[in-house]
Amino acid sequence: MVRMKTLIVGCGRIGARLAQALDREGHEVTIIDRDPGAFDRFASRGVFDRDFRGNFVVGDGTEAEVLRRAGIEDADCFVAVTQGDNRNIMAAQIAQHIFKVPKVVCRIYDPIRDEAYRKLGLRVFCPTTEGAARVRSMILDEDR
Repeated sequence: MVRMKTLIVGCGRIGARLAQALDREGHEVTIIDRDPGAFDRFASRGVFDRDFRGNFVVGDGTEAEVLRRAGIEDADCFVAVTQGDNRNIMAAQIAQHIFKVPKVVCRIYDPIRDEAYRKLGLRVFCPTTEGAARVRSMILDEDR
């Protein structure tokens, strides 16, 4: 297995679970969040247990100095999963264009933005679009 260094901006449900999964697989993980309480909330829920080896950085994932402190210059992957589309888009573009991170993934809730940024070369996932497609598949019994 190739060990990847991954930076995750946003310590919400997806960011925390992704960090946990990658850490358990042996990858190096750093999570950035503006709210220092976010890390404690997920630790108290058992997401970050004593075995978690990842790093936590408090700060704005769109600021170059915060990203450097988190180790973006050596990152293999960058994931932007904050609650805001604009922040995710900005962070992802900074990682992709300024720091040249090889793999950049960005969550965008707005399906119209999803298409636009996909066309600009961002790896985007849209829970709105993917969720609607999944529910459609379930009600039409296409997932059996």
